[in-house]
Amino acid sequence: MSAILTITVIMAGVGLFFGLVLAAANKKFAVEMNPLIHIVEDILPKGQCGACGFAGCAAYAEAVVLDPKVEPNLCIPGKKIIADEVARLTGKAAAEIEPRFAFVKCAEPITTAKKKYVYDGISDCAAAFILQNGPKVCEYGCIGLGNCVRACVFDAMVMNDQGLPVVNKDNCTGCGACATACPKGVIAMINPDAPVAIYCNSNEKGAQVRKNCKIACIGCGICAKQCPYDAIKMVNNLAVVDSSICLEKCTEIVCLAKCPTNAIKTYKVPPLEMTQAV
Repeated sequence: MSAILTITVIMAGVGLFFGLVLAAANKKFAVEMNPLIHIVEDILPKGQCGACGFAGCAAYAEAVVLDPKVEPNLCIPGKKIIADEVARLTGKAAAEIEPRFAFVKCAEPITTAKKKYVYDGISDCAAAFILQNGPKVCEYGCIGLGNCVRACVFDAMVMNDQGLPVVNKDNCTGCGACATACPKGVIAMINPDAPVAIYCNSNEKGAQVRKNCKIACIGCGICAKQCPYDAIKMVNNLAVVDSSICLEKCTEIVCLAKCPTNAIKTYKVPPLEMTQAV
């Protein structure tokens, strides 16, 4: 019994000794954190979306306070109001933030699209993508399993009853987490006031893309030829719109008239109440 007591006393003494050593070391080598870091972190949206390029809001707050090279306008979800406040707190100048919004570059629902096979695996776009780039015959189209929706921390996206993601314009912060989560690159970030958009993501040539999807861009270039402001370019068989030129110069939308597949459309975000979450 005495041996057990002796061992217990020795172990307690050893524990107390090392505890005191660690406490002393912590006090001696402690690094005092700039209180401004906490102030900046508190005003950030706390989405931890990574749009700023840092691993979360705390990391960005520390970087923008301590590093003079880190811009105060990197918090995309915070928009201008947060950028201006971070700039004020850190004594930096905040450049203008161009508004941006998540746009789904696919209009062919998974429910009606031509398919290579019937996918019966886990409900995950990345998993389905591993198997022949997903079940759609169009290898550039939305798989429809909702990775983008799950990645959105601002409740700005739902899947509709046709298996396409729909964005809530009021909630979307433009952080880009949904675009990063999409293995097909179907989601782009565009200006929410863009007059027109291309509802297609395919780089297939005309004959093949038309065979795969009846509403796809066939790369004919008619829209680019119609645009008097050179705002539309053909890139890898796909029309690409420069929204900044449209917003600056376009007074009359003439590019829509002759599109044979209606792949280019007036850009209008559907209201969330017209969607059905699944």
